[in-house]
Amino acid sequence: MDEARARDVLDAAELPVPVNGARLLALGENAVFAVGDLVVKVGRDAPELFDRAGRELAVAAWLERAGVPAVRAAEPEARLVDGHPVTLWHRLPEAVRAAEPRDLAGLLRLVHELDPPSFALPRRELLGGVERWLRLAGDAIDPADADYLRERRDGFAAAAAALTPRLAPGAIHGDALPRNVLVGPDGPVLVDLETFSSDLREHDLVVMALSRDRYGLSPEAYDGFVDVYGWDVREWEGCAVLRGARETASCAWVAQHAGSNPKALAEFRRRVASLRDGDEAVRWYPF
Repeated sequence: MDEARARDVLDAAELPVPVNGARLLALGENAVFAVGDLVVKVGRDAPELFDRAGRELAVAAWLERAGVPAVRAAEPEARLVDGHPVTLWHRLPEAVRAAEPRDLAGLLRLVHELDPPSFALPRRELLGGVERWLRLAGDAIDPADADYLRERRDGFAAAAAALTPRLAPGAIHGDALPRNVLVGPDGPVLVDLETFSSDLREHDLVVMALSRDRYGLSPEAYDGFVDVYGWDVREWEGCAVLRGARETASCAWVAQHAGSNPKALAEFRRRVASLRDGDEAVRWYPF
């Protein structure tokens, strides 16, 4: 979905505010627009995404009832516009500073302490997109690398299913990164709720451990995350399994862009080579 198509859907949505001058904030899995005091998310035209949009709204309502600082929905149900899910959200104030790992840790503690919601949350299918991403990469990547990632996927999927967690399983954010936190005048707020799942709480913590090891997060910032959350997931024997699964998924995700972007291809090759060599210290770069 490109911006032009997303704007066509926005025009057809018959929103309660004028869409003239809508400002594009992000274009990825969703097109996200600022429209007056609202934020409008336009999803791709895939049937399963309408259900996911509805679940995201249910998560927002659940977090609001529980008092967890998070983005709030402006409408309780998703709209279906020309096959695209459209959801409306109250626009948050401008950030007063960049979010830090410790801000994320405080919000994760609140989420992890919640009782389960009254509706079902899916499992965190961390490796579920690997095959689709590799197919999208096509001939741009070495078939041997694709086969290697498929083998890793299968191995880590089996290993993850056999893990004994340290924390009680339950609701998780699913994409626990500081980019999904906005620090406004009243403090940190959790955003992007569409990956909420019910699974091992450790999934939310391994992300920051991997950021420390692979993406250049400073030890001091990671220590701040651990101090606020109250536990270092690296102490858990299953950490390496979830880390390996996430690394596998991250490699495959970059692969889908390799055919159209030489930088993505170079990053994909760097990541796969480091996995093949067993070198956990090779720096990866966000893409």
